[in-house]
Amino acid sequence: MQRVGFALLAIVGLGLLLPAVAGADEWPQWRGPRRDGVWRETGIIDHFPWKQIPIRWRQPIGSGYAGPTVAQGRVFVFDRVVEPEQQERILCFDAQTGKPLWRVAYPCQYSGISYTAGPRASVTVDQGRAYALGAVGHFHCLDAATGRILWKKDLLLEYEIQLPIWGLAAAPLIYRNLVILQIGGRDACLVAFDKATGKERWVALSDRASYSAPIVIQQGGQDVLVCWTGDHVAGLDPATGKVFWKVPFPPTRMVIGITTPVVDRNRLFVTSFYDGSLMLALDPDRPAARVLWKKAGPDERHTQALHSIISTPILDGDYIYGVDSYGELRCLDARTGRRIWESLEAVPKVRWGTIHMVRHQDRVWMFNERGELIIARLSPRGYEELSRAKLIEPTREQLRRRGGVCWAHPAYAYRCVFARNDKEIVCADLSRRK
Repeated sequence: MQRVGFALLAIVGLGLLLPAVAGADEWPQWRGPRRDGVWRETGIIDHFPWKQIPIRWRQPIGSGYAGPTVAQGRVFVFDRVVEPEQQERILCFDAQTGKPLWRVAYPCQYSGISYTAGPRASVTVDQGRAYALGAVGHFHCLDAATGRILWKKDLLLEYEIQLPIWGLAAAPLIYRNLVILQIGGRDACLVAFDKATGKERWVALSDRASYSAPIVIQQGGQDVLVCWTGDHVAGLDPATGKVFWKVPFPPTRMVIGITTPVVDRNRLFVTSFYDGSLMLALDPDRPAARVLWKKAGPDERHTQALHSIISTPILDGDYIYGVDSYGELRCLDARTGRRIWESLEAVPKVRWGTIHMVRHQDRVWMFNERGELIIARLSPRGYEELSRAKLIEPTREQLRRRGGVCWAHPAYAYRCVFARNDKEIVCADLSRRK
C-alpha cells in the first residue's frame, strides 16, 4: 500500500492523472455526474478563510450562458465570439493547469435569438466523446481528447425546428447507447441519436421546445425519461421514445420553462417564472403521474409557491428550497406549496435574481449572480449562512443591467470549482488542507 501511495503521489505531482486522486469526482454533464445537483466529493473546505477565493488558473474566453463541465482531466466550455465573424466555439482546457488543449469553432449567425451572449447548453462528456448543442441547432460529437469531429448535424434545417426565442438550451442527455435532445422539431420535440454514429433512433412528441434539460428517473423498476417541454411534463421510455404519461403545463404568456425537473420520494417538481409551481405525484409501481398540486400568483411580482426563472430548486423530502422571480430564497412545504420562510440574504432582490445551488453533505453551496460562493444550511427553520467569498466578477454580455451577472452554472470536480463569466473561465481549489 505504501508503494502504491508513493506512485500515486508522483503521478499527481506531475499533473498527469488528476482524476485518480482518492475521493475525487468529475462533473461530466449539466448538474453533475447524476444530473441531480449533488456534489459527492470528500475533503472539501467548510468555510472560506478569504474574502476573495484564490484562483488556481484563469483563461480568457468569449461570452456564453453554458456552464463548464469536467471529465478525464479536461474542462469543456462553450462560448461565442463576434469578431472577425460570428462563431460558436467549443473549448477544452487542462483541468489542473488551465492550458488550452483544443478548440472547435464554426460560423454561427444568431438570427431570431434574444439575449445573444452565446450558447446555453453545457457540453456533455461520455466515454471519450464530447457532445455540444449550439443555440441555433448545430450539434457536434467530438473526440474529447483531441477535438476531432466524429459527426455533426444541422438540426435547425434537418428537423424544421421552431426555434425558441432564447435558442436551444437543454443539455444533451446520454442514455445507454443514445444521446437524447430536446429541440422542438416538427413532430420531433425530442430526438435520440446513436451516440457513436449520429444515426437517428427515435423521435417523440409534437410539443414546442422549452429550455429545460431532461432527466432519467425510475418508476416501477423501469427507466423513465422525464422532459418538461413547452406544453407538457412528460414521461417516456428512453430506449424507444414511447410516451408513458403526459401532464399538461401550458404557459399562459410564453414558453419559459428553464429549470430542470427535480425528484424525491415519488414527487416531481417544476417551476416557471410566469406560471408558478407544479408538483406531480409519481406512481412508484408503474410509469404514471398525476397532479398533486399547482400554484401560481397573479403575476411574476405577486407570486405564490415558487416562480423561478433560471435557478433549479432543491426538493428534499417534505421541503422545497428555491429562488423566486426577484431573487427571494424560499422554503415551501412540498406537500401543499405553502410558503414556510423567505430570505433576501443570498442574492440582491432583483428581477431574475439567480442562485445555482448544489448539495454537498449537510450543506448547500450557492453560486449567486454576483459571482459569490456561499456555503449555507437550508432547513425548515430558515437560511443559515456559514461562509461567503468572491469567486469571479459579473460581466455584462449575459445581461446588460445592474453591472452584469454570472448566470452560468459552475462545475465542481477534483475538489475544485470551475466557473465562467463572459470574459474568462477560472479554477479555484476548494480542498481541505490537512
